[in-house]
Amino acid sequence: MADAKDQARPNQLNIEISEEVADGIYSNLAIITHSNSEFVVDFVRVMPGVPKAKVRSRILLTPQHAKRLMRALADNINKFESVHGTISEVQEVPMHFGGPTAQA
Repeated sequence: MADAKDQARPNQLNIEISEEVADGIYSNLAIITHSNSEFVVDFVRVMPGVPKAKVRSRILLTPQHAKRLMRALADNINKFESVHGTISEVQEVPMHFGGPTAQA
Protein backbone atom coordinates (compact mmCIF):
# COMPACT_ATOMS: atom_id res chain seq x y z
CA MET A 1 0.00 0.00 0.00
CA ALA A 2 1.35 3.44 -0.96
CA ASP A 3 1.85 5.92 1.84
CA ALA A 4 0.49 9.50 1.81
CA LYS A 5 3.79 10.87 0.51
CA ASP A 6 3.62 8.62 -2.61
CA GLN A 7 -0.03 9.55 -3.20
CA ALA A 8 0.82 13.26 -3.15
CA ARG A 9 3.33 12.78 -6.01
CA PRO A 10 2.03 9.95 -8.21
CA ASN A 11 4.17 10.93 -11.22
CA GLN A 12 7.45 11.14 -9.28
CA LEU A 13 10.34 9.16 -10.76
CA ASN A 14 13.14 7.91 -8.54
CA ILE A 15 16.39 8.13 -10.55
CA GLU A 16 19.62 6.58 -9.31
CA ILE A 17 23.14 7.17 -10.61
CA SER A 18 26.21 5.01 -10.05
CA GLU A 19 29.47 6.55 -8.85
CA GLU A 20 31.13 5.74 -12.18
CA VAL A 21 28.45 7.53 -14.19
CA ALA A 22 28.30 10.42 -11.71
CA ASP A 23 31.99 11.14 -12.38
CA GLY A 24 31.02 12.07 -15.94
CA ILE A 25 33.03 12.01 -19.14
CA TYR A 26 34.62 15.21 -20.45
CA SER A 27 33.85 16.00 -24.09
CA ASN A 28 34.79 18.98 -26.23
CA LEU A 29 33.23 17.79 -29.49
CA ALA A 30 29.85 16.27 -30.29
CA ILE A 31 29.04 14.63 -33.61
CA ILE A 32 25.34 14.25 -34.37
CA THR A 33 23.91 11.96 -37.03
CA HIS A 34 20.39 10.71 -37.62
CA SER A 35 18.22 8.25 -39.49
CA ASN A 36 14.46 8.27 -39.93
CA SER A 37 14.03 6.63 -36.53
CA GLU A 38 16.87 7.82 -34.29
CA PHE A 39 19.44 10.47 -33.49
CA VAL A 40 22.96 9.40 -32.55
CA VAL A 41 25.11 11.79 -30.50
CA ASP A 42 28.79 10.83 -30.20
CA PHE A 43 30.77 12.69 -27.55
CA VAL A 44 34.48 13.00 -28.31
CA ARG A 45 37.47 14.37 -26.40
CA VAL A 46 39.96 16.01 -28.77
CA MET A 47 43.41 16.59 -27.29
CA PRO A 48 45.77 19.37 -28.41
CA GLY A 49 48.36 18.22 -30.94
CA VAL A 50 46.91 14.71 -31.21
CA PRO A 51 45.55 13.92 -34.69
CA LYS A 52 43.33 11.07 -33.46
CA ALA A 53 40.41 11.07 -31.03
CA LYS A 54 38.06 8.41 -29.68
CA VAL A 55 34.34 8.55 -29.09
CA ARG A 56 33.99 8.58 -25.29
CA SER A 57 30.23 8.08 -25.16
CA ARG A 58 27.37 7.47 -27.60
CA ILE A 59 23.76 8.38 -26.85
CA LEU A 60 20.88 7.14 -29.02
CA LEU A 61 17.60 9.10 -28.95
CA THR A 62 14.24 8.91 -30.65
CA PRO A 63 13.43 12.04 -32.69
CA GLN A 64 10.92 13.06 -30.01
CA HIS A 65 13.51 12.74 -27.21
CA ALA A 66 16.10 14.60 -29.32
CA LYS A 67 13.69 17.51 -29.72
CA ARG A 68 12.91 17.55 -25.98
CA LEU A 69 16.64 17.50 -25.24
CA MET A 70 17.19 20.43 -27.64
CA ARG A 71 14.48 22.45 -25.90
CA ALA A 72 15.75 21.58 -22.41
CA LEU A 73 19.33 22.49 -23.38
CA ALA A 74 18.17 25.81 -24.89
CA ASP A 75 16.22 26.57 -21.70
CA ASN A 76 19.23 25.80 -19.52
CA ILE A 77 21.57 27.89 -21.71
CA ASN A 78 19.16 30.84 -21.43
CA LYS A 79 19.08 30.46 -17.63
CA PHE A 80 22.91 30.20 -17.50
CA GLU A 81 23.36 33.30 -19.67
CA SER A 82 20.89 35.31 -17.60
CA VAL A 83 23.15 34.76 -14.58
CA HIS A 84 26.64 34.59 -16.14
CA GLY A 85 26.33 36.59 -19.37
CA THR A 86 26.38 35.57 -23.00
CA ILE A 87 28.45 32.52 -23.91
CA SER A 88 30.84 33.48 -26.69
CA GLU A 89 30.81 31.16 -29.70
CA VAL A 90 33.75 29.90 -31.74
CA GLN A 91 32.91 29.97 -35.44
CA GLU A 92 35.10 27.02 -36.41
CA VAL A 93 36.06 24.00 -34.38
CA PRO A 94 39.86 23.90 -34.11
CA MET A 95 41.10 20.39 -34.82
CA HIS A 96 44.62 20.90 -33.48
CA PHE A 97 43.91 23.55 -30.79
CA GLY A 98 47.19 25.27 -31.66
CA GLY A 99 49.16 23.37 -29.04
CA PRO A 100 52.53 21.71 -29.47
CA THR A 101 52.61 18.35 -31.17
CA ALA A 102 53.12 15.34 -28.96
CA GLN A 103 56.66 14.02 -28.72
CA ALA A 104 58.15 11.03 -26.97
